[in-house]
Amino acid sequence: MNIPKIVDLPKFLDPRGNLSFIEEEKNIPFKIKRTYWIYDVPGGESRGGHAYHSLQEFIVALSGSFDVVLNNGKQEFRFTLNRSYYGLYVPKMYWRSMENFSTNSLALVLADKDYDENEYIRDFNDFNNLRNV
Repeated sequence: MNIPKIVDLPKFLDPRGNLSFIEEEKNIPFKIKRTYWIYDVPGGESRGGHAYHSLQEFIVALSGSFDVVLNNGKQEFRFTLNRSYYGLYVPKMYWRSMENFSTNSLALVLADKDYDENEYIRDFNDFNNLRNV
């Protein structure tokens, strides 16, 4: 899988409360090495603004809503995440930012690599040059 894609997650409806889950290499195309979450984002702020050389991510809105904006160097894609039973697969080498966070939103991010500052591309011009080589 090398294109961004919304992935429907299993959803079990129950009068006591619903349940969804993610299984590595089943619902998402990688083994999970790192999990982090983004929360308490002040109104009008955005997160991200970078790309990764080889890291893949899967992003879920566990609560509230936000937009994930992806760019492949030629085209921009916008995904609104607002349900906990689907998520967005983000392949390597896509510039990404997250914006329009609702009050009390909670973004869960699963990654296939441990944190490594060298994995980040933080300048959009550098990203474009690498992407279009």
